[in-house]
Amino acid sequence: MKLYDAPACPFCARVRLVLAEKGCGYERVLVDLSDRPDELFALDEVGRVPVLVDGFTLPESLAIMEYLEERFPEPTLLPSDPAGRALARLALVRFDDLLGRDYYSLRRGGEHALDEKLERLPIGLSLFSDFGFAPWVIRLRDRLGFQLPERLELWLTTLSERASVAAEREVVRSLP
Repeated sequence: MKLYDAPACPFCARVRLVLAEKGCGYERVLVDLSDRPDELFALDEVGRVPVLVDGFTLPESLAIMEYLEERFPEPTLLPSDPAGRALARLALVRFDDLLGRDYYSLRRGGEHALDEKLERLPIGLSLFSDFGFAPWVIRLRDRLGFQLPERLELWLTTLSERASVAAEREVVRSLP
């Protein structure tokens, strides 16, 4: 298994969290986002990361997360009941409305409603959905100095007890 990855990319971080949690070994191909190699465009026509190659090529973090959850069912990251699984997946399908647009607007210096969005962020549905949101929450706090609501601070503290999340926080701390 090979992962085309960029340390600064929160979408890649989602996949790294799942791979680490499931104890999957993989070859990591680091991608410089300011100088994306032709090889990446051959794998994904838009040249985005992450891309997983595992006998076939799969771009897009959510698709990769779902594939890994099915291919490596233990430990499970989704709830056992169909409704719980559906709600965890729905939270990530609606990522841009729940967090993404406002995060990237803040990064560009634009208007955002992050205070309101973070108060309502659906955390705790599953590790699957928590891993889908954690990379942005970590970057908000640790890179952008954004003050998180208390419930997210507590959630992130608890989540950071997992080796996978602690390792991702170290990745974020080491970014230039």
